Amino acid sequence: MPALNLSTAERRAHRADAHHLNPVVLVGGDGLTPAVIKETNLALDAHGLIKVRVFSDVRDEREAIFASLCDQLGAAPVQHIGKLLVLWRPMPPKEKAERDDRKAGPRIVKIVSFSKSGNHRATVKKVKVFGNERVTPGGLIKRKDTKRVTPKKRPGE
Repeated sequence: MPALNLSTAERRAHRADAHHLNPVVLVGGDGLTPAVIKETNLALDAHGLIKVRVFSDVRDEREAIFASLCDQLGAAPVQHIGKLLVLWRPMPPKEKAERDDRKAGPRIVKIVSFSKSGNHRATVKKVKVFGNERVTPGGLIKRKDTKRVTPKKRPGE
């Protein structure tokens, strides 16, 4: 796959987004192995924008690894600064599972109640909540009120 081309504005935006990221792929002394390429591909699928750290002191070798990764994975080269490489590839759309058979039913909810003094741990309770119930901000479970009908509107009387 050929590498993607980015405009200057797109590259600048991706550099800004990648500033706070930590490297997710590390290239060691063996260089660019099939395992490294596979992990880089998985990281690009999961994150889209990644940093790769190359543990090599030779700049030409790092540039070759950068170009090779971009060509093999169809990614865009964003930045090469020192031993860090920044790659970007659009994330594939996630497939949604069809769940027509899913129906409303009880669900498990965690209710966290914090202690009044800051010295104690919060207590966590797991509670089963049914479809006609809700959890209030105070942590209480309330049932939905039944629909009230006035005597005038009652049918059949």
